[in-house]
Amino acid sequence: MKFCDKCVMPDTRPGIYFDEGGVCQACRAEEQKSKTDWKARFQELEQLCDKHRRKDDSEFDCIIAASGGKDSHYQVYFFKEVMNMNPLLVSVEDNFEMTEAGKSNIKNISERFGCHIISLKPNLKAQKFIMRKTFEKFGKPTWFIDRLIYTYPLHIANKFNIPLIIYGENISYEYGGGEREETYSAKNQINNGVASDIDYDELIDENILLSDLSLCTPPSAKEIGKLEPIYLSYYTKWNSYTNYIFSKKNGFKDLTHEWNREHTFENFDQIETPAYLIHPWLKYPKFGHATATDYASKFIRYGLITREEGIELVKRHDHKLDQRSVREFIDFLGYSQTEFYGIIDKFYNKELFIENEFGEWQLKKTVWER
Repeated sequence: MKFCDKCVMPDTRPGIYFDEGGVCQACRAEEQKSKTDWKARFQELEQLCDKHRRKDDSEFDCIIAASGGKDSHYQVYFFKEVMNMNPLLVSVEDNFEMTEAGKSNIKNISERFGCHIISLKPNLKAQKFIMRKTFEKFGKPTWFIDRLIYTYPLHIANKFNIPLIIYGENISYEYGGGEREETYSAKNQINNGVASDIDYDELIDENILLSDLSLCTPPSAKEIGKLEPIYLSYYTKWNSYTNYIFSKKNGFKDLTHEWNREHTFENFDQIETPAYLIHPWLKYPKFGHATATDYASKFIRYGLITREEGIELVKRHDHKLDQRSVREFIDFLGYSQTEFYGIIDKFYNKELFIENEFGEWQLKKTVWER
């Protein structure tokens, strides 16, 4: 493993690029923001909004894919109160037990900004079968939910004839990934690593029908061609921490006094459902880094902490699998702890990890032992 010389991101992140100076593309993208003409970008967005603005105030001008999180709060504010658009919010529930903060935030985003929300609650019976299969075969337990988060707004946009769809940041460009070109268009977003497709032949069996997966299939290329999905991060300087501070001032609740998570040091991202967090943590056995690395790298880029402080946070948190998340995950799917950890062990990358004499998996190379 090689690590970025500016942040703590390793080169094992899928699709990430390191330049000749040993700096990752995400750090370079953050540097580029100080050179971007944001005034000109905003003018482009104004023209785009004018193109899609409806004359009838009762009609929706755009769709915002919203979870109720900090970034969703900022997106809704921006289009409702800055761009004077009438957005329809579209969300996908994951059927897990929600935190009190999560319950409050999805209600707050509608009440604070005055928006309708269309929410998909997936087929729970099918979800459990699909989750077990994608967890055991691919180490992607919430693939079904993540795929719907990307495809369902496209279906709603077609059904309601609302071409403009708003997403937050271009994940590959902001944080590193294969689709790393800076672009306003989010048409190719369904092909990113978070929600990339799985061959349905790998999933369909006596318990999982093609109809259970119908909404995971995006609209046709012709139908998508009529839509205009965009990244807000192209038009305004994107910063997860700034979004959090803004949202907190507008009714967003973090996990303070509710849940001290073991796997990370922040308390405001992906806070809705503990069971969901097994999926993002599985980056650790596969690629040798997880949420603490992600956020330490962001905080270093934002100038909130030093690289040395980031290294200590990674050392303290990245390997830890939050036990509340484990309990709620195995209760939801009916695994025993033995079954659960047996599956987890299969995904440790032997090129990156070694199992010590105590049965613990340890990274062969770490950011603090370079």
